[in-house]
Amino acid sequence: MTQQDRAHQTLLPVFLKLVGRRVLLVGGGTVACARLAELVRTGALVTVVAPEIRPAITTFEGLVIVQRGFVASDLDGVWFVVAAATPEINRQVAAVADARGVFVNVVDDADRATAYMGGVLRKGGATIAISTEGRAPALAGLLREGIEALVPDDIEAWVSAAHRLRQEQRAAAVPMGHRRPLLLTALNRLYEMPDAVVSDSRS
Repeated sequence: MTQQDRAHQTLLPVFLKLVGRRVLLVGGGTVACARLAELVRTGALVTVVAPEIRPAITTFEGLVIVQRGFVASDLDGVWFVVAAATPEINRQVAAVADARGVFVNVVDDADRATAYMGGVLRKGGATIAISTEGRAPALAGLLREGIEALVPDDIEAWVSAAHRLRQEQRAAAVPMGHRRPLLLTALNRLYEMPDAVVSDSRS
């Protein structure tokens, strides 16, 4: 894919539920270790394949570590793969993944990747992910930091209120078009002061 083609591609933003599913990480260095932390957090069944493994990787629990070079059969039964090895190995992993229809994140090679891992903010039950479609990952990180400063510290209360309201609206068969305005009203109500407090403040 050329630079011009990538500039016009439209990505589908999704959040993958990988808990209990097989994920492959090819590479055992610093970059692989950083990606591993995010993969383990999902509850995926992660296998790490690399001839050399950094000691930090072995500290993660529940991994399958295979200390050798990548082979095509490593992708058997895999749902998602991250290639974080040398450029040559990454190209090989991407080719095999593409042939098998498995989404692959290829470190520092956006042209061969079919999935991108952007800047991610997790706070109070909300997850916000930023992508530059593989073109400027450092910028995605900066944008994530900027958005983090805007997300309120009590965002967990927003999530809880929205969850309760959603259940009530589904039970009452509230039309979808009416739900967002009602949610905004419910969130504003979180910051309304009780009458007693207002009276005390005026006395």
